[in-house]
Amino acid sequence: MAEFIKQNVQWFPGHMAKTRRMIKSSLNLVDGVVEIVDARVPYSSSNPELDKMIERKPRIILLNKCDTAESAATDIWINYYKSKKMYAIPVDCKTGKGLNAFIPTVNKALEKVIERNKEKGMSKKPLRLMVVGIPNTGKSSFINRMAGNAKAKVADKAGVTRQQQWFSVGNGVELLDTPGVLWPKFDDPEVGDKLAFIGSVKDEVVDKETLACRLLETLMKTCANAITQRYKIDNIDALQPWEVLELIGKKRGFLIKGGEIDYSRTAKTVCDEFKGGKLGKITLELPQQ
Repeated sequence: MAEFIKQNVQWFPGHMAKTRRMIKSSLNLVDGVVEIVDARVPYSSSNPELDKMIERKPRIILLNKCDTAESAATDIWINYYKSKKMYAIPVDCKTGKGLNAFIPTVNKALEKVIERNKEKGMSKKPLRLMVVGIPNTGKSSFINRMAGNAKAKVADKAGVTRQQQWFSVGNGVELLDTPGVLWPKFDDPEVGDKLAFIGSVKDEVVDKETLACRLLETLMKTCANAITQRYKIDNIDALQPWEVLELIGKKRGFLIKGGEIDYSRTAKTVCDEFKGGKLGKITLELPQQ
């Protein structure tokens, strides 16, 4: 394996265009929007079309999978959103960490809506929020945690939720689940790469060995120690990503007939372990970048 191909990641299947229209047409049903992003890549995992789509609805940002991101970097993102007049909470939807702050944040973000309902004599009217986000950021896990059941479909891959569902989560709050939706074209190749790293792009779209090399290349620039510590290898500074992939394969004993490296198995391991947070707390982007 002497090199890897620099092919831009793109994925926008037909059902996502339908979801876009669905979100826009349902906005009049809700008082606000909950956007779930991946705390490791908050910029790349936020759909740039949302600003136009949700208009002036109050927005709450949930930085999910915060336990896999650097805490200091997450704090920087929280302050950034605050400067933009948005509400943001670091959470882990699988464990429920941070979600105790959700209802109080909703009440604060929708303060004007609550006051308006009181003036109209409808103080018991539920607060309705639409949950949006790109595929595999944790929308279903969030709703299941808040609703206290497992009705929303959950999977560690893109494109599972395909229809809208309403959920009552108590405290006078109702959530509208929506399918994950990307945008038609990733203008920045790095954004496409990062979305593939976190599993927001369907596995079949990108060659796994190519993706693993691109992931290793990214990590080598910013946090090479995550690679060396996880895979117990040294002196990777002067190596190419595919050479590092080979070292990892040898170290793990991923060999096929003839003693050759099983690149496919090695690549899958690297990608899966990054997605699962096994390489440590890593944030790949900050607001000023």
